[in-house]
Amino acid sequence: MLSTNLLVALLAVPGAFGATSWIVPGTAWYDTSGQKIDAHGGGIVKRGNTFYWLGQSVNNDIAPQLYSSTDLLNWENLGVQASITQLWRPKYAKPNGEYWIFGQQDRYADSLVSSSLVGGYTQHAKVYLPPDSYSYSDTGMFYDDSTAAGAYEAPGMFKVDGVYFLIVSGKTGWRANPNKVFTASSIDGPWSGGSDIAPENENTYNSQNSFELTIAGSQATTYIYMGDEWDSSGGASSNYTWLPMSVNTGAKTITLQYYSMWKVDPNTGVVSTPTSSAKYPTSAASVSGRTALSARSVVSLGPGEEITFSNVTAAGGTQWVKLLYNVNDREDGEVHLFVNDEPAPTNVATLNSRAGYASEVPVALKLNEGGENTITLSAVGREGFNVEVRGIEVVGD
Repeated sequence: MLSTNLLVALLAVPGAFGATSWIVPGTAWYDTSGQKIDAHGGGIVKRGNTFYWLGQSVNNDIAPQLYSSTDLLNWENLGVQASITQLWRPKYAKPNGEYWIFGQQDRYADSLVSSSLVGGYTQHAKVYLPPDSYSYSDTGMFYDDSTAAGAYEAPGMFKVDGVYFLIVSGKTGWRANPNKVFTASSIDGPWSGGSDIAPENENTYNSQNSFELTIAGSQATTYIYMGDEWDSSGGASSNYTWLPMSVNTGAKTITLQYYSMWKVDPNTGVVSTPTSSAKYPTSAASVSGRTALSARSVVSLGPGEEITFSNVTAAGGTQWVKLLYNVNDREDGEVHLFVNDEPAPTNVATLNSRAGYASEVPVALKLNEGGENTITLSAVGREGFNVEVRGIEVVGD
């Protein structure tokens, strides 16, 4: 018999069964060896055709850890880059012939240097910035190609058509808040603005800004918001939220474009979402204790009730399945999931933390080849908790 922990692992580790095909906010992301990616508070640079993602490793006492990818989907772990620990929000830079990592340690700005991009970093200097011994935290880095200085410390900055955009987070500990954007025509200011980058009640889709990545492709330039979705202590169960941004230099605004599943072509810069899926409506499902559902497009479940989708067809192995539902109050209950003959249910929120917030929740499920799979959703919670189910979709591409 499978334990609940093993069941969650089987349901939620797409990288363990094949290549990663989509960026899915709210889910755990895994590297090419099947281990959870551990690079929070970081940033990405591109060298040649390869992207390098540097971040703080929770599992290595907040040491700088590096990953590489050519498609922004499948990441190879290149390991911890220095013996130094407690280096928060590390960022990579190459302002001269050497390679540098800048980060925050004990509210100092710490710099590491190496003769190569991967590995061999040693401490260069540890100072307060600015020189008047001002203590600060949660730093970022921006390379400005129009200044001789080369780098500038900021929470999250990028530049479009001569306009500098600065994304910042409020100070609410590990809890998400509505991140804001400020703009200026000069890196020295004056700065103005303070508008939300997402609907205020979404709290930046439960994330905190870390870095902004620009993909200048042959067909489009795509600006990517890279955020951390922290757990209650900034620990190992924290995840990532990456979303493309709509940038308006005239209005000087940024809007995160929320997709439950998406990707960007690093060569063309074009953003795409799944176009092929097998749809299973509620009218074809069965609900515990009820007769036929006829043509109803939405089925309401109360605590203890469940809906079962039978004869679900899959190619076999791990596939993305979109669960289409809304809840009336996330604090009052949760949705549990059964797949085929697994002995224990799984809380959908452990597979995708957007559960209860978004109306479309992709989860990675291990399905059998053929058309005899069964997927059951159940409502678990206090009296008055309600789940409005619209169906499921098996993503085919």
